[in-house]
Amino acid sequence: MIHITLDLYVLIAKVVYFLHEIIYIFVIKVNYGLENMNKSILKIAKKNGGLMTTAQAVSGGLSKTMLGKYVASGELIRVRHGLYSLPDAVVDDAFALYLQNDGIVFSHDSALFLNGLADRTPFTHTVTVPSNKVLPKSVKEKCNCFYIRPDLFEVGLTTMRTTFGNEVPCYDAERTICDILRSRRRLDDEIVVAAIKNYSKSRTKNLLKLYEYAPKFKVLSTLKRYMEVLL
Repeated sequence: MIHITLDLYVLIAKVVYFLHEIIYIFVIKVNYGLENMNKSILKIAKKNGGLMTTAQAVSGGLSKTMLGKYVASGELIRVRHGLYSLPDAVVDDAFALYLQNDGIVFSHDSALFLNGLADRTPFTHTVTVPSNKVLPKSVKEKCNCFYIRPDLFEVGLTTMRTTFGNEVPCYDAERTICDILRSRRRLDDEIVVAAIKNYSKSRTKNLLKLYEYAPKFKVLSTLKRYMEVLL
């Protein structure tokens, strides 16, 4: 039979107490971290219509490993590579596209819809980027993409709300009409004609701005021809 001295009892008790404290502190830290990460997720996601990119999560203090755990537990939904949503969020596709590619601007038929100059949502998003920007393959495959000289990229740049109420970068009505005319060979004739007609009926149209933009995009003569026929 092993004889245990009083000093050994004291030593064992100290070790057990030490281990207990270490385990207790570890559990508290883990739970505290998870709670904070939950708050971070909600704060970031709610600010972005229930959506969050990997980059936003990481900048908010969440690791990619934790993102995976939240997906596994059902607290986050993986919408597609690099994009997550809260379980009860309705995904705004246009806003999601912008979150992952903040250098794009919605243009042409997408801008017609956002400006209230078209009744139907386009089946495919159309975006414009500066000619010195390289778009990822995922955007090229999903969108109709146009390129413009960097010095003309910000002409008419504004923001519009999507159907879900989220703000996205978009060109104003006048710039959109110029884009439609400039790219008319790539568009359906019905889209071009309807765009001019709807713009002419718009109460918020700004003809002074339109005729200021038109020479910059070399569509002044084309614009006059359409306006003479349709108005």
